[in-house]
Amino acid sequence: MDLVLQVLVNGILQGGLYAVMALGLALVWGVLNIVNLAHGSFIMLGAYCSWYVFHYLHIDPFLGLPITAAALFVLGYAVQRGILNLIVRAPMFNTLLLTFGLDVVFTYLAQIFFSADFRTINPSYAGNQLHLGAVVLPVVRLGAFFGALVLTFGVWLFLLHTRLGRAIRATAQNLVAAHLYGVEPRHLYAMTFAIGVALAGTAGGLYGTVSQINPYIGASLTLKSFAIAIIGGLENPLGVLVGGLILGIVESFTTLYIGPTFVDVASFGILAIVLVVRPTGILGKTA
Repeated sequence: MDLVLQVLVNGILQGGLYAVMALGLALVWGVLNIVNLAHGSFIMLGAYCSWYVFHYLHIDPFLGLPITAAALFVLGYAVQRGILNLIVRAPMFNTLLLTFGLDVVFTYLAQIFFSADFRTINPSYAGNQLHLGAVVLPVVRLGAFFGALVLTFGVWLFLLHTRLGRAIRATAQNLVAAHLYGVEPRHLYAMTFAIGVALAGTAGGLYGTVSQINPYIGASLTLKSFAIAIIGGLENPLGVLVGGLILGIVESFTTLYIGPTFVDVASFGILAIVLVVRPTGILGKTA
């Protein structure tokens, strides 16, 4: 029983991190209708940015997350206004090709600047643990989990209670009506994409505290984020959180009872079931 409880807790902690990884993808996809294949590369760049801040500026990786978010926000805004805005009304296939090209470019540049060596973010408390009965809670994973919760609920409140958040939701629901009410689409699209990239970068910073970093982690993280966004539903950040938790728990128990080889099979099996039973996602709105 203790082992099952430990595996469940591990899955929950991992699921919280998964959720914040998928938040940016869901936001961009839901508002701009862009499936951003470079999303995982932005997570990877955020991880390297946090690594740089920690190793060279000697700032705690959690305290350095606002720096990572700001840097990735600027990058995201520039990419959207300078590149993606040119094809924002084009067929989705065009955006898939362009974002795939960006993914390749970012991966190549990361390999040039950081090499293919694995990097780690190991603060002084990296090995510390909390014990709740028989359950062991690594401090770093716990910090990453609570950071993910704060970001998820922060995005939810931002979309509900701020002028920009309401404009983003209005544009996602009806672009023509939003434009008639004074929303400037190009700037709003750029802001939305920049926020999505900043969330991805922050997720990368959290990811770097619990896992090794290299330039090639982006593709797998994009697929994982895609699955979570579909499972939870694009319209609701809390749905993304639920999707991340489900995936984290499923992967944790799959590793225990079947083996780590079948983790991806279980993840995308859950995705297939959700697509059949509830195509809009667990907390997505039905027509």
